[in-house]
Amino acid sequence: MNHPHESAAPALRRLLDLLASGAATEDFADVLADARRRGASAAVLAEIDDATWQALRVHRTLRQHRRREAELTALFDTAGDLAASRDLDTVLQAIVRRARMLLGTDTAYLTLPDEAAGDTYMRVTDGSVSVLFQTLRLSLGDGLGGLVAQTARPYATPDYRTDERFHHTGTIDAGVLDEGLVAIIGVPLLLGGQVIGVLFAADRTPRAFSPDEVALLCSLAAHAAIALDTAKSLADTRAALAELNAANELVRAHSAAVQRAEQAHDRLTDLVLRGAEVPDVAAAVAALLGGEIAVLDAEGEPLAGRSAPAAELAEAVAASRAEGRSVRHGEQWVCAVLAGHDALGTMVLRGRPDLDDADRRLFERASVVTALLLLLRRSVAETENRVRGELLTDLLTAPERDPAGLTARGRRLGVDLARPHLVLVAEPADGKDEDRGRLAGAARRYLFGSRGVSAEHAETVVLLAPVETGSTDDPEGTARQAAERLARLAGFPVTVGAGRPAAGPSALAASYGEGLRCVRALRVLGRAGEGASARALGFLGVLLGDGHDVDDFVAATLGPLLAYDTRRGTELVRTLRAYFDCGGSLTRAKDELHVHVNTVVQRLDRVEALLGRDWNQPERSLELQLALRLQLLARS
Repeated sequence: MNHPHESAAPALRRLLDLLASGAATEDFADVLADARRRGASAAVLAEIDDATWQALRVHRTLRQHRRREAELTALFDTAGDLAASRDLDTVLQAIVRRARMLLGTDTAYLTLPDEAAGDTYMRVTDGSVSVLFQTLRLSLGDGLGGLVAQTARPYATPDYRTDERFHHTGTIDAGVLDEGLVAIIGVPLLLGGQVIGVLFAADRTPRAFSPDEVALLCSLAAHAAIALDTAKSLADTRAALAELNAANELVRAHSAAVQRAEQAHDRLTDLVLRGAEVPDVAAAVAALLGGEIAVLDAEGEPLAGRSAPAAELAEAVAASRAEGRSVRHGEQWVCAVLAGHDALGTMVLRGRPDLDDADRRLFERASVVTALLLLLRRSVAETENRVRGELLTDLLTAPERDPAGLTARGRRLGVDLARPHLVLVAEPADGKDEDRGRLAGAARRYLFGSRGVSAEHAETVVLLAPVETGSTDDPEGTARQAAERLARLAGFPVTVGAGRPAAGPSALAASYGEGLRCVRALRVLGRAGEGASARALGFLGVLLGDGHDVDDFVAATLGPLLAYDTRRGTELVRTLRAYFDCGGSLTRAKDELHVHVNTVVQRLDRVEALLGRDWNQPERSLELQLALRLQLLARS
C-alpha cells in the first residue's frame, strides 16, 4: 500500500550513520531489507538501493584509504627506523614483521645471498615455527625465491605445492612442507638494478595476492635494500675509519719509536764516550726497555745482572748467532754479543716477554754497543797485560835483584805486589809448543776484568791473580777451576799447578817454583789436564812444597782420627800406628797395645769409617804412615 508522504530519508540517514561508524559491508544490505519489510514503495526502494550502492562505494573507498594510510604509516615508521637505528638486524626484523602484519600473512621472511657459498640463506624470519625452514638455503633459480633472485621480478602463487612455474627441489619442498606454507609471494630487494635479497610473505592456506599487496611488499623491500646498503656503507666507513686510526696509531708508534731510538742512541753514545763499563750500559738499557738486563761473557760468566745457566741458553745463543739478531727464549730474550764472527758474550732481557719490533731493535743495538765496549776493554787489557807481563817476567827471573824497584814499578802499573796473590802455572796437557800461544790468549781472557797479570815464561803460562781482601783463599779449588775454564777458552786440556798465596817479589817467585813443581808432578802422575795445589798432592806435596808444611799435611791426613780421639778419648791414631808398625798383623798389634784382638778390629773399623775404605791401599797407607811418622817427629 502506497503512502503518499513516504520518504527514503530515514534509510539514508541510517546509511550515513553506518558510514560514519565504519560498519561492516553486510550491515548496509540490512537497510534495504528493512525497507522491504516495512512495505516501502518501489520508488523508495529504488532510491534506497541506489543510495546503498553509493554508500558501499564510499565505504570501500574509505577502507582503501584507511588501509593505504596504515601502509603509509608502516612505510614511514620503517623509514624512521632506518634513520634512527644503526642495528641492521633490528631494522630487518621490523620490516619483516610489518610485512607480515600489513599483508595479514601467517609468516614473512627475508633471504640474502651468500657470495662464498653461491646461494641464499634465511636472514630474518617472523612467524616461522620450523627449524628446517629457518635454516633453508636456496640456489639461484630454485624455488620461488630463486626465480625472483634470478629474474629480479616479483612472483606470487596461491598454492606453491602445485605451481609448476617454479623449479622444485626436495630440500626446498621439504622445508615449505615442514612450515606448512601454501600461498607465497616474493619480491626482490633491488639496489642499482642488482638483486641483493628477497622479501617474502606466506600463508598456510591458499590465497591470491592483489597488485596492491605486491606493491606494498615491494615498498618494504625497497626499505630493506636501503637498510642493507646503509649498513654496508656504515661498515665500509667504520672499516675506513679503523684503517685510518690504525694508520695514525702506526704513525704515532713509529714516531715514538724513532724518538725512543734517538734517545737510546744518545744515551748509549754518551755512556761510551764517558768510558762507562758494561754494567752501566746494562742498567741504561734495562731502564729504557723496562726489564732486567744480564750480560754474560763468552763462557757464560756474569758481567752484569743476574747469571743464567749457560746450558739453558746455549740453543738460543746459537740461534741468535745464526740469525744475526735477538731471539725469544721462553719468557726472556737472548742476543749474542758479536764482533764479526767472534762471540764476545750474551745479553739476556727478562721481564718483557712481548717485545715489539722497535724495542727489539733497541735491545739488539745495545748488544752492538756492548760488543764495542768489550772490544775496547779487551784491547786495553791486552795492552796493559803486555806491559805487566814484562813486569811478571822480570819478577820471576830475578826477584832478588831489586825487590823495591819491582814493587814500585808494579804500583805504577796497577799491580800491588805487596798484597797477597795466587800464582798459577799452566801448560797445554799435550805439551805442544804451538798450543802455548793459544793458552796465553786464553789466560788473558781468563783474567779479563780483574787486576790479574799473565805472561809466557819458561815454556809455561804464568797467571798472577790477586787474593781479594776478606776472601778465603783456596789454591786447590782455584787451580781446578782455572784448568776447566782455560781448557774451554783454549779449546784443549790444560794442566794447572797452584803455589801458595804469597806477597812480595821473593815470596811470589818461590810460589811460582812450587806451582811449577806441582805441574810437573801432575804430568808424572798421569794427571795432565787437571788442576791441583801442592797441598792436595798429599805427601808428594810436602816434598814439592817450598815451605814443607808438615803440620798442614798431618792435619789433612790424620785430621778425622785426631779429632775423634780428642772428642771421645779413644786411641785410633795409636792403634793405626801399631797396626802399621806390626806389618798389618792384628795379633802382634793387640800384643803391642795390650788389648783383645776384637778391640783392634773394632778400632780399625772405626778408622775405615772415618778415612774411607781405601785407607789400607798402598798409596793411601803410605801417606798415613808418613803422617804418623811426621807426627811423632813433631811431638819429640
